Amino acid sequence: ITCACEGVRLLGSSKMMSMTSMTACLRRVGDKSVTLLRNTKVFETKQLALLSTGQSLLSNGEGETTKNKIVTLIPGDGVGPELIHAVKEVFRSGGIPVDFEEIYISEVGYHSASMNEVIESIKRNRVCLKGINTSGTGTGELRSLNNKIRRALDLFANVVRSRSLPGIHTKHDNLDLVVIREQMEGEYSSLEHESVPGVVESLKIITRANSSRLAAFAFDYAVRHNRRKITCVHKANIMKLADGLFLDSCTEVSKLYPDVEFDSMIVDNTCMQLVSNPNQFDILVTPNLYGNIVDNVTAGLVGGAGVVPGESHSNNYAIFEPGARHSFATAVGKNIANPTAMLLCASNMLKHINLNYYSKQLSTAVGKVISDGKVRTRDLGGYATSTEFTQAVIDNLH
Repeated sequence: ITCACEGVRLLGSSKMMSMTSMTACLRRVGDKSVTLLRNTKVFETKQLALLSTGQSLLSNGEGETTKNKIVTLIPGDGVGPELIHAVKEVFRSGGIPVDFEEIYISEVGYHSASMNEVIESIKRNRVCLKGINTSGTGTGELRSLNNKIRRALDLFANVVRSRSLPGIHTKHDNLDLVVIREQMEGEYSSLEHESVPGVVESLKIITRANSSRLAAFAFDYAVRHNRRKITCVHKANIMKLADGLFLDSCTEVSKLYPDVEFDSMIVDNTCMQLVSNPNQFDILVTPNLYGNIVDNVTAGLVGGAGVVPGESHSNNYAIFEPGARHSFATAVGKNIANPTAMLLCASNMLKHINLNYYSKQLSTAVGKVISDGKVRTRDLGGYATSTEFTQAVIDNLH
């Protein structure tokens, strides 16, 4: 028996079940149709649910399923480990079929794993859930830990979606903004030197290759998610060659997507327009530094760093981490950090690995807790602890 749904196969044999021992019913999960097998003693209800989430079910003749999905887990610094703990509690309570390969790495903490261990794990598992790592300041090594990971895995595109959540009251309503940021070069190229005492040169690198593939990623994202418009954010009026090349690259790629509206805006005006009239934007595609600034502005518009998820992509790997990259070190051990962003990152990760049922279940539970307004962390005007918020999400999973 072969049932296909998003590339998933259910393999059966005479030892596993016979045609007369089962009936098939069609069930809708989101906009995907999947075939669930019932009226059989081989699969239990929970195992059938696994099929609806897009997993493979391979029997060993006794009705046992294959092992869970394995995901690399990096706790990060600051409140990262506390938020990751919240995710693990939710996954455990919800029976989410994911096993975490946890690796601690930090450039400011102790007992850190090596970079090679982390890269090998992510390359093996292809997906990572990550807390925020603090980048040290001073005159040490120029290339940060985050930068090294992105370069080693070629994570050229960062996506941050800032969306209004019912129950969070902000100045602007019904926002749904996506910032797609190039994160391999620009001002973050880590090319600095002191040419003479008291004079530092910091090189900004912009290449057509990276700019064009980011633009193509942004337009493909727009098509896949039915977005209507892309705005290229730049400063080509001042940095005529560097930002001029980025703008030109985006403009050229836009000609291949006539159904997606394209315009451009200078970065300083973009920031002003975001706080005064954000509804005019849909997707903003940016060079490295501007994207880091703009996605923090958009996060502030919808409730702050605690509610906005993010993700980074290469052609082969994906890392899911909070969109506004703040480790919130001052809150360590106080049990006050908002787990929303990390839980939504986990939901997006589940969708990425085709566990759509669990992804929807988790995001719906988080949304229900926020919209009910009974359990709010301090950043949202309440007094609930991180633990209380996590428990409320667990209570709404079923």
